[in-house]
Amino acid sequence: MKTQVKTPNVEFAQPTSNGTGYKDTAPYEISTIVIGAGQAGLSVGYHLSRLGLPFVILDAGERIGDAWRHRWDSLRLFTPAAYDGLHGMPFPAPPHYFPTKDEMADYLETYAKKFDLPVRLGMRVDRLTKENGRFVVTAGNHRFEADNVVVAMSSYQQPKIPDFAGELDPEIVQMHSADYRNPSQLRAGDVLLVGAGNSGSEIAMELSRTHRVWMSGRDTGHVPFRIQTRAARYLFMPIVLKFVFHRILTINTFIGRADRRKKLNVGGPLIRVKPKDLIAAGVKRAPRMTGIHDGKPVLENGRVLDVSNVIWCTGFHPGFSWINLPIHGEVEPKHKGGIVESEPGLYFVGLHFLYAMSSTMVQGVGRDAKRIAKAIWARIGRMSASR
Repeated sequence: MKTQVKTPNVEFAQPTSNGTGYKDTAPYEISTIVIGAGQAGLSVGYHLSRLGLPFVILDAGERIGDAWRHRWDSLRLFTPAAYDGLHGMPFPAPPHYFPTKDEMADYLETYAKKFDLPVRLGMRVDRLTKENGRFVVTAGNHRFEADNVVVAMSSYQQPKIPDFAGELDPEIVQMHSADYRNPSQLRAGDVLLVGAGNSGSEIAMELSRTHRVWMSGRDTGHVPFRIQTRAARYLFMPIVLKFVFHRILTINTFIGRADRRKKLNVGGPLIRVKPKDLIAAGVKRAPRMTGIHDGKPVLENGRVLDVSNVIWCTGFHPGFSWINLPIHGEVEPKHKGGIVESEPGLYFVGLHFLYAMSSTMVQGVGRDAKRIAKAIWARIGRMSASR
């Protein structure tokens, strides 16, 4: 039996052709606010709607899916279409096809339309706090009040760049991987990629066709199979994605908790690119970059590289400084499986290893979203009973 909830004091207009039109009235009061309209936020919205709960989703983008559209041009998902659909809507492609980032963006936009999810675009949230026992969300001049807030965003919000980056010669083109789109952005000459994870390796393979590429940083390891092969399709990928990442590596198992501590500080293994692929492409491995000398990058062994371009593949900060509540930890917000016990009504979905290794993957976020939606439903029921 579903809990009866009070209709929120918020006026929604009929959806426009993109499903996101609203009559702009303020202040807004609603039971639940979801921050972020990526795969995590839309998944939460889907499950909240199935429980009959009122909510609104706020997103900073101009279109649903823009977080995907703004990544580098050649990016494809690491998982095939069979694993890329959210609950209620399979990804519309052959099961073994690896979608492009734009196809994923379009899928999310279609998903929001299909389930008539109340997304408000152009709403960059700049503050989350609490007043008189309710959460207050501000986005520019807009103010929202709610009993529940779901921060449905990944751990990768704010590019991480070393402090000494500003000492590079201004003639050297430098950018973070978040700003890289294609080789046309770079000057002729050598490229140094700082960071040897998945983004760095994928970009290195692309740039090796047009530039001499150096990659600094330690080996992060790699999955021991080719994700494009028949063996991976029918054996390794189902075992790894559906069983190991989804059921073994979780916060409820000893091995999962140990792996989580490591992944939060170190990062994951290479998925598509193998070390021998980088060697075959002519990518030159280099020690860790430690500083700048006369405007040029200096490596750990003291070598100075004469390069024309530097791409920082150095990861991201969580980027949750706008949350003005005592929930910040050293590496991530304080939560247990996405539930912030110290701030009842505050939840996270989409964080790296939120509940399991699969939590940041499209095929895993739906389970987290469903669990959090049920927690909200139960909390609203308790609140209604106590009034």
